[in-house]
Amino acid sequence: MNAIEIRYATETDAGLIADMSRHTFLTTFGPQNSQADIDTYMNVQFTREALMAEVGAAGNIFLLACIGDVPAGYVRLKENSFEGGLKAVKPIEIARFYAMPAMIGKGIGKAMMQYCIEMAELLQFDVIWLGVWERNVRAIDFYTAFGFKKFGEHGFLVGNDLQNDYLMSRNL
Repeated sequence: MNAIEIRYATETDAGLIADMSRHTFLTTFGPQNSQADIDTYMNVQFTREALMAEVGAAGNIFLLACIGDVPAGYVRLKENSFEGGLKAVKPIEIARFYAMPAMIGKGIGKAMMQYCIEMAELLQFDVIWLGVWERNVRAIDFYTAFGFKKFGEHGFLVGNDLQNDYLMSRNL
């Protein structure tokens, strides 16, 4: 297998990032939500156009992971993103963190998380944090293995279903 390469995504990657975002969200959360809520989320809150506009926007950093020429995952980071209960001076949020379904179990997540942490340290952020659906035990376990600890909770709207996310952080 080829090595995992991680690079900064640019505006030329916006369509790819948007398509990956929608595919991974639908694959990951579609089976656990009603079709109506997923349809509303995808067609109102998570449109391809809105996702494309995020790439290159101020305060966003997108990372793209590939194995050879095959897109394997991506991360969206938000600089100086604060959340109630977060103890930080200069935080960075992992706003999205997805591996393509066919790539899960191939080290993509581990490589992306290590890259995120190292990059955040180099850019002198003091805390890296994220929100994760309380029912996504696999992701919670993954983040815990990287030293993230729960510091709070907040709501996350999927269609008309207000769900609960755990907020997790790691000091840098």
